[in-house]
Amino acid sequence: MKVGVVTFPGSNGDTDCIETLKLVEGCEPQLIWHKSTDLMGADALILPGGFAHGDYLRPGSIAQFSPVMREVARFAASGGPVLGICNGFQVLTEAGLLPGALLRNQYILFHCAWTHVRVSSNRSPWLEGVEEGTVLRMAVAHGQGNYFADTETRRRLVEQGQVAFEYCDPEGNTSGESNHNGSVDSIAGVTNEAGNILGMMPHPERSSDPLLGSADGRVLFESLVRSMAAGAVGR
Repeated sequence: MKVGVVTFPGSNGDTDCIETLKLVEGCEPQLIWHKSTDLMGADALILPGGFAHGDYLRPGSIAQFSPVMREVARFAASGGPVLGICNGFQVLTEAGLLPGALLRNQYILFHCAWTHVRVSSNRSPWLEGVEEGTVLRMAVAHGQGNYFADTETRRRLVEQGQVAFEYCDPEGNTSGESNHNGSVDSIAGVTNEAGNILGMMPHPERSSDPLLGSADGRVLFESLVRSMAAGAVGR
């Protein structure tokens, strides 16, 4: 299974994604430059973390106009699985491929630490077979990870099972203390209506090896392999 990792000027999580995918049996990672209009036969796409185009104007606001994003949109519309991590999540919201927006963290501080997230919905190929309620320990590193959506959008997200992750404590309880960036309803990740696009602020690729402090993030990439093998991803 070929997994394309889209690289923008300023991306810094692309190599991390490549190295993590090499650890997952069945994955063949490849880099895709943001000016390319050729997805190189990718079966899945990842938009990595970093500071695309220096995060000028707003994070992701310039990257949404990169030529590759037209192909990402077409790929996603055909049912192809897309994962946006941190800055990649910001790019997907700016491009209108995911609902909501990422605002500056509460207290206006860059937050780099370990956090816990609860799997609120597994209706995505990136979470295939992961039991809802599962708590994962993953790294975060962002200054604008404060997820916001209006009341009606949030109601729809919950009703349609589009809230993939919520910030929580190690026991799975949500609170103001576990919600480090002020995200509305402690939301840490969402999907589109079809479930094939997932955006999340935590970094699964930096949480996929015990030597790094956690291997919990690897479950997303292993889930994708299972979904593709089972033919559960429609394209």
